[in-house]
Amino acid sequence: MSTASPAERPGPGTVTAGGAAGVPAGGGGAAGAPRRSVASRLVSRVGGGAVQAVLAVVALFWLVPTFGLLVASLRSNEDNTAGGWWQVFTEPSQLTVESYSALLDKPDFVDSFWNTVLITVPATLLVVVIAALAAYAFAWLEFPGRDWLFLLVVALLVVPIQVALIPVAKLYGKIEFGGFHMFGSITGVVLFHVAFGLPFAIFLLRNFFAAIPRDLLEAARMDGGTEWTIFRRVVFPLGGPAIASLGIFQFLWVWNDLLVALVFADTDSQPMTKWLQSQMRQFTGNIDILAPGAFLSLIIPLAVFFAFQRYFVQGVLAGSVK
Repeated sequence: MSTASPAERPGPGTVTAGGAAGVPAGGGGAAGAPRRSVASRLVSRVGGGAVQAVLAVVALFWLVPTFGLLVASLRSNEDNTAGGWWQVFTEPSQLTVESYSALLDKPDFVDSFWNTVLITVPATLLVVVIAALAAYAFAWLEFPGRDWLFLLVVALLVVPIQVALIPVAKLYGKIEFGGFHMFGSITGVVLFHVAFGLPFAIFLLRNFFAAIPRDLLEAARMDGGTEWTIFRRVVFPLGGPAIASLGIFQFLWVWNDLLVALVFADTDSQPMTKWLQSQMRQFTGNIDILAPGAFLSLIIPLAVFFAFQRYFVQGVLAGSVK
């Protein structure tokens, strides 16, 4: 039997001709460094500067309609009829605030603006307060049928709003006392928004409150705190991000609503969305009214969102990091 010299014997880190060696020639582990797929390499480059530049360009294109609406609202009706809003870059003298002045001089528009405020603010506050109390009860209080009631609330999430329009309208038509008619009133619109905003609000806040450590609540109870004190001083402050997120969602939904306003609001209680829709139906070339009215209806929800953006992000990310 022939033997190989030490120089000819395969070392522990070399590869033999038959491929039965211990370590590949690359010097890595037993199987070597795995090759990255094309998809993994693309994912790793998502945060690169080129991708961020592309996203910035997409965001700019996304804002073009809003900027065009702003420019159109600052031009006269004749200029808007003669050409597109981009002509303002060559003729900046077209910019004027006369459309806003004329719009704010219309009493019906001013009334619709305040009607929108009177509908949105109570509907948002009532949903937040009632949902927070109900969510705390579902998360931390023991009472008969709690789980079944919560399942009923979850089931109400799938009920479309269109299903209730006719039954609620008939019910509102029967509610009259002291000269007050529920149908066509601001109160009726607010109650409808509250009723259909509560299921999602309770579901959202209950899941957030349930993630609060039980030790905090038990410590508060041992210190003699009542359930109301625990909710007010422990749960409510800790649930601030989720409550702020819910408030933003509810405010945007009610402020931009048109369907409920068309069904339940009359001329005296109509919000801005219904007033703008009526202008589109009656006139054909009144962009000097529609453009500033639509921008005023748009800018307030944007201001609310950016004012509470920090709380909104905290509420969205709540629970992702322990």
